[in-house]
Amino acid sequence: MRARRRLIRALSLSAVLAALTAPFSGVAGASTKPSSASSGGAGLGAPLAVRVTTRPSARVPAVASARTAASSAETPSTPTAHPTVPGLTAKVLHGVAYAPANAPIQVQEAIWAGNAIRLKPYVYGGGHRTWNDVGYDCSGAVSYVLHTAGLLSVSHDSRDFLTWAASGAGQWLTVYANAGHAFIEIAGIRLDTSAEGDPHPVPGSGPRWRPPLRDTRGYVARHPAGF
Repeated sequence: MRARRRLIRALSLSAVLAALTAPFSGVAGASTKPSSASSGGAGLGAPLAVRVTTRPSARVPAVASARTAASSAETPSTPTAHPTVPGLTAKVLHGVAYAPANAPIQVQEAIWAGNAIRLKPYVYGGGHRTWNDVGYDCSGAVSYVLHTAGLLSVSHDSRDFLTWAASGAGQWLTVYANAGHAFIEIAGIRLDTSAEGDPHPVPGSGPRWRPPLRDTRGYVARHPAGF
């Protein structure tokens, strides 16, 4: 009798254990297959759906593009034969002058002409016998840029510039001259064969772009009418 009772208890215990383990075995089986959660439903299989590799947000390249555009807006145009920079003031980058985009075309052409000779050597008398010379002296360089801009027909030496055009400094172009030297300032930059007042002079002689000369005492200022 006791043995029968033990057998009944053992069978009952086995049934209980089978009932308890059945749900877990079902879950284990479900974990190997995507559940309905992958299509938007809820369920224990949901973690399988969220394991899909996410793609980078489209906003990342958009932000990078915006930054690039903002940077390029502050940067002068790529150096070409006619480089420009926004605004009313010229800039010099790595020895190349950028003409202000809002300046008169004659001013821009004078600056671009200066770029064409900015690496030429100093040659006494250069620029006076021919416009396109192997080198230039101070007044020859000034004459060249003014001629290219359509503002001078005949080459001048420094003495000629003492009485040239209108008296005083101009809005866009000013020639400073005395009996022995001449240079020109155009839209805030200076083309000069002399490195006076240049804290970082470019190596070599000849016409180079430089900062405006702070002290112009001893020079006569002249400018083309209207500029």
